[in-house]
Amino acid sequence: MDNIKIIVATNKKYKMPSDSMYLPLHVGSYGKENIGFDVDSTGDNISKKNPYFCELTGVYWAWKNLDAKYIGLCHYRRYFSSNKKNPSQDRIERVAKKEEIEKILETTDIILPKKRKYYIENLYSHYEHTMYIEPLEETRKIIEEKYPNYLAEFEKLHKRTSAHMFNMFIMKKNVLDDYCTWLFDILFELEKRIDVTKYDAFHARFFGRVSELLLDVWINTNNLKYKEVKVLNIEKVNWIKKGTAFLMAKFTGKKYEKSF
Repeated sequence: MDNIKIIVATNKKYKMPSDSMYLPLHVGSYGKENIGFDVDSTGDNISKKNPYFCELTGVYWAWKNLDAKYIGLCHYRRYFSSNKKNPSQDRIERVAKKEEIEKILETTDIILPKKRKYYIENLYSHYEHTMYIEPLEETRKIIEEKYPNYLAEFEKLHKRTSAHMFNMFIMKKNVLDDYCTWLFDILFELEKRIDVTKYDAFHARFFGRVSELLLDVWINTNNLKYKEVKVLNIEKVNWIKKGTAFLMAKFTGKKYEKSF
């Protein structure tokens, strides 16, 4: 058994970290050309659902098929950051190293990214302005029916202005088992209730976006302790475009049309 395995969700060939802790994983690989990485279409998998579930097909694959004490997920353009700053290094080499992660895990079972803060809106209103709200509202109904003890924390989405985003985490395997059992039960029920064909390709990926908000609902309801680590973007984020798109969504009703 490996000590730590962090899958790097990707849908294309891309430069990857040299640390063996990272496992590049081609998500949505079913029926696709081989790009030289491990694929999420082997073993117990939901690779076919990738157009809607995004990186969660990688999470599911790791949950069902990886044998490691700790399992995590990051993205080919977004990682947990190393504390060892060296501006002269290629950005891909500034990602957290295994020894750094091991040190943090000595005192916690969960590592999460630093919370993203929303200064103008709460989490619910931000989702409502930028995405179609129906999937999130239906998720509330599912939680009320199947997991009512989580409902109070879900309702806090109307007040909270920060969250652990990107579906990034590193968890002890038994913790991941509990989380994924709960998460995918909700999402598979949501899949039965919402017709994805009513949305375009971008907005049909709502399962991944809903799950971003559900992570803290699960963490907080279970009073789980975690450590936060800064996020490193391999490519620069265009905050002007992102901010402009948000203001258009908030004040004109124009939903997001792509990721930033």
